[in-house]
Formats: sequence, structure tokens, C-alpha cells
Amino acid sequence: MKNEDIIPQYELVQKNYTPSEKILLGEIRENLVDLAMSSGETFRTSEDKLLNDIRNFLILRLNGDDENSHISREYLDNLAHKFLRDINGYGEIDPLIQDDELEEIMVIGTGKPVFVYHRKYGMMKTNLQFSDEREILELIDTIARQINRRIDQESPILDGRLSDGSRINATIPPVSADGPSLTIRKFKRDPLTIIDLINSKTLSVELTAFFWLCIDGLGVKSANAIISGGTSSGKTTTLNALSAFINPKERIITIEDTLELQIPHEHVIRMETRPANVENKGELTMNDLVKNSLRQRPDRIIVGEVRANEAITLFTALNTGHSGFGTLHSNDARETITRLTNPPMDVPEIMIQAIDFIIMQNRIYTPSGVSFRRISEVAEVVGMEEGTVQLNKIYQWNPEKDIIENVGVTSHTLTQIAKLSGYSLTELYHEIDNRKLVLRHMINHNIRSVRDVNNVLELYYKNPQQVLNRIIMNR
Repeated sequence: MKNEDIIPQYELVQKNYTPSEKILLGEIRENLVDLAMSSGETFRTSEDKLLNDIRNFLILRLNGDDENSHISREYLDNLAHKFLRDINGYGEIDPLIQDDELEEIMVIGTGKPVFVYHRKYGMMKTNLQFSDEREILELIDTIARQINRRIDQESPILDGRLSDGSRINATIPPVSADGPSLTIRKFKRDPLTIIDLINSKTLSVELTAFFWLCIDGLGVKSANAIISGGTSSGKTTTLNALSAFINPKERIITIEDTLELQIPHEHVIRMETRPANVENKGELTMNDLVKNSLRQRPDRIIVGEVRANEAITLFTALNTGHSGFGTLHSNDARETITRLTNPPMDVPEIMIQAIDFIIMQNRIYTPSGVSFRRISEVAEVVGMEEGTVQLNKIYQWNPEKDIIENVGVTSHTLTQIAKLSGYSLTELYHEIDNRKLVLRHMINHNIRSVRDVNNVLELYYKNPQQVLNRIIMNR
């Protein structure tokens, strides 16, 4: 990686094909795309079968030609394996897909560098360029084949997810006037946990322990929350991490346009919307899935992104005793309310009171181009006054100190938990302190994987005093 330029350079080793090998690879891709399109969703092939098909194709194409009579079996096998990695993988960008330190891969056209967003170095320019528009189209076609979608003049936008959960978006003319484009938002193979978010200062230990108690609700009042922020501010990652605090006894249903959430619980049903087919039939919207979830006895409904009329269905569920989370694009807590209560969501203001917290998350950019995420504000919905939803800000990020501060307002949610549980506020604050001990123990002992964090949380739910005694003894 070179850092001398304004935009740091990301160097990758590129595969080199001869012009004739490129033609062969293109022919194989075309054959597979045709087969996938004709087979529809039934098209599946194993890696061994695909390798054998590629090898047979090469033998047929090359050994039948007198000019290629000298080609060895070893060359054919090596070329077949290279083609397999290109076809079953992602061609020229496959090394970028495999790099777990990259958040985003951006192909913006021919004769231009492919850009990436690195978790440590920010926006970077790679040494990879596509010289032929056909190469980008072949890559997009390969991805479309793998996810059983189509992209052509009639449907010039491709939106979906790869097998590893990464989100992909591709466009071709006339949507993208300068040629085909491809954007891939990657997800870490080892998902970030709540401990990772504390270590990166997205949240503080104090705020995390507070959320833990409120999300758990001591079994009497599970908090509902909307996580708001801009694009790529980390909303889904935070939602995913906070979901670890949901009691393991609960039944969770997640609803998303593209599956991203990886809820670390055993009893989870994941549902995904579906676009209409070429005959304009078979569409399943977010609202369809939210309505259906209410017939599945959910304890907790999690909507990946609230955008339209599914908001009313979700808030109806929250107002009738269900608990839920969701994310929403917004710049501050008040704007979140405004977006919820106006078209296309149109949630009646009286229903907004079903939400306990609006958690604002921002992506903060630095002059170096590297960014970081912070919970910038936590506001509570505390009721209605003269037709206006009332908000209490209880936590605020201090940019000068880079810390999340409690602004000293008594939490309305804690007060409700105290009334329903029979505990005093003093006892609840003591419980939050206990949970801080557990979180600090995990931080100090580098207990951060999804499985290890879950094990500690489950032990605490079973026997909190036993966990606390062990922590105190090991100090």
C-alpha cells in the first residue's frame, strides 16, 4: 500500500491472461449465464462439476485445433483452475473481495481505477483498471448468475447480496450514462460485537450497560429503539451488536430488504423481501413481511430499515405489546420523528410513544480521509404535549473530549422499569454498575467474538451473582 498520494494506493497482484485466454474465459462465462437464465432459480452446480465442465470445454476448444496440438494436460488443468477461481469467484476483483479489511469496493467504469474503502486507511485507489466495458459487464453477469437475478436493458439495476452477506448494487446504461458500475459493501467474516464497538469508542461502557438493562428490561419492560443516522454510519452494525442483549428466551423475527443482520441468538427467523418477477408478480414488500411476522408469535420484531408504509404496521405492533428495533435514515432525533410522521411513513404521532429510544449514530470524517463512528445522541420519547412528541436527551457525544456523556436527566425508561419490577432506581443503578463490571471484564480479557460474548451474557442471565463473584475473584 502506498500512502504518498492524496488518495493512498492499494496495490494488488493481478492475473495476466493472454488475449486468446481472455476470449475463452468470456465464452465460458456466456455459456454459464445462458444456462443460469434458462434454468432460473433451479440452477445450481458444485465446484467439482463446474471445474470438470470448464476442463471439457477447454479440451474441446483447444485440442481440436492443430495450432494448439502442443498444449499439455498440465497447462489445461492450470488454466481450468484459474478460470474456476474467476468464474466461481469474482474475477479481477476477487482479491479485493477476500480482503477482510475492506468495507467497500467501487467499480466506476472503464479506464478508471477501482476504488476501495479500507477500514484503517479510508478511501484508496487500486492499481486495477478495466480497459474494456465488456469485462465489467461479464463480472456483473457472473454476480447476477450467482444470486439468480437478471440485469439487462429492461432491468438495468441489480440489487442483492452475495453468499457471504455482502450487499451489491450494479447499474448499466441507460441508468449509468458513463457505462456499467458496481458497488459492493462488504461485511466482516467475524462480525463486530458490542465489545468491539466499546473498544472503538462507538459506545462507552456506561452507555452500553444502560442499554443492556433497558433492552433486557428485567423481563418486565423491554425497550423499543430506532437507530438513526446517515448512510454507512454503522446503524446496522450497532443494531446487530445491541441485539446480543435480548434475553435468549425470546423469539426474534428479522425483516430486511437484503439480509445483513446476524443476530447472535438461537431462536431467530430471518425474512427477506422479494422483488416482482419479469411478469410483475411475486413481490413481497417489507409491509407484507411485518404483517406476516405478527402471526408468528414474535417476542421481538427487528426491521432492518424502516422506509415506507411498513412503519405503521410496525408501530401498531409496538403499541399492542410487541417489542422491536429498527433503523432509519435521519440526521437527528427530531428529524427522526418528522420522517416517521410524514409521508411515506405517516405514523400517527400518538403511536410514536411506543418508541423508548432514538439512538443517533454518525460517521465522523477526519482531514486524513479516515472516518470513525460514534453514537452522537440518545433521546427518549417521553410523551405528548400540545400535539408534539416530547424528547429528552439523556446522552450526548462530546467531540472535544471524544466521549459520550450522560447529560444528567433521569431516564424515563428506567423509571418505568422500576415501577413495573418493584426495584428502586437506586437498585437499578446498582445493577447497571454490575453490568459495567461484566463488560469491563470482557474488554480486559479480550472476550470479543460473537460466541464468547454470548456465552458470558447467557451465564449472566442464568446466575448473575455467580458471574460477578468470578470476576471479583479474578481481579
